Amino acid sequence: MTCPVIEAIDIVKDLGKGAGQVQALKGISLSLTCGELILLMGPSGSGKTTLLSVLGCMLTPTSGTVRVLGQSTAGAGPGDLAKLRRDHIGFIFQSYHLFPTLSAVDNVRLALDIRGTAAEPALVRSKEVLSTVGLSHKINAFPHELSGGEQQRVAIARAIVGGASAILADEPTGALDSENGHAIMTKLAEIAKDHSRGVLVVTHDPRILPFANRIIRMEDGRSCLQAA
Repeated sequence: MTCPVIEAIDIVKDLGKGAGQVQALKGISLSLTCGELILLMGPSGSGKTTLLSVLGCMLTPTSGTVRVLGQSTAGAGPGDLAKLRRDHIGFIFQSYHLFPTLSAVDNVRLALDIRGTAAEPALVRSKEVLSTVGLSHKINAFPHELSGGEQQRVAIARAIVGGASAILADEPTGALDSENGHAIMTKLAEIAKDHSRGVLVVTHDPRILPFANRIIRMEDGRSCLQAA
């Protein structure tokens, strides 16, 4: 795969209405390519999470173009955007977003269930992916029985189990200590080396700078590229 996984061109995003309206993104352009890990950094309020939401097809830009695997999202309705997210984008969050009443394997399998994968192949695949993140011994554990680092690895497994080309992570090490944060970034860097995937990480964490292929710094809704 040679084209960008996700491409943003001159993205503007207004939030709010009337006197309270603010321009959260001010003409941002970037691309995420297979085989790379990008860090998106900047102070609170700089627009990082808004940009991640636009790239992940959860927010529609006010103007500008988003392309996912070369397919423009312009004019796409909610159903079309949901399909793009389901088929091509995996999300990882600081707070894990695991279902507390489901086991690790069932949390991962959910991502395949919504794709219509049959139950038995979905279970087999979910166990395989949990094994790749080092949790083959915890497939039946519930979230409250897992450490923070283990919960985040379940979340990573869920993000990649369906073969998503873009992995978008919002502060994935923010709730973790140094050792677990390093382990999570090591796993994300391994995923990024797969030339069918690209990984973009929103972070405030300076400890993970060495993992980046590129660093994009944001300030007041604008961005600048910095070499890793």
